Amino acid sequence: MGIESLQTVRVYRNLLKAVKKHIGTEESKRHFTDFITQEFRKTLDPSQKINLASDYTYMLNSIHHHKDLLFSYNIAVDRSEEMTRTLRKSAASVGLQLPDVYQA
Repeated sequence: MGIESLQTVRVYRNLLKAVKKHIGTEESKRHFTDFITQEFRKTLDPSQKINLASDYTYMLNSIHHHKDLLFSYNIAVDRSEEMTRTLRKSAASVGLQLPDVYQA
């Protein structure tokens, strides 16, 4: 196997892992992996195939990372309890207690 073939296999595996992780492996979503397999079996320019697959893998991982960040920064959620917990930890780290005003 040449270097280009090894790179193609690595990119193909990374793409399938990303699809399985972020999209799923249910039967209703099987068409995603089937399409990827068909595209990799076509005789396209290998460098074009590798670039396209690695770009798609990067995009798929980035979209889901961005989605996770949005959920973690969700402004609609009441953050007062989390803020109180953070203030208690900060105060406790220097040996103090929060005043009653900040106690829940």
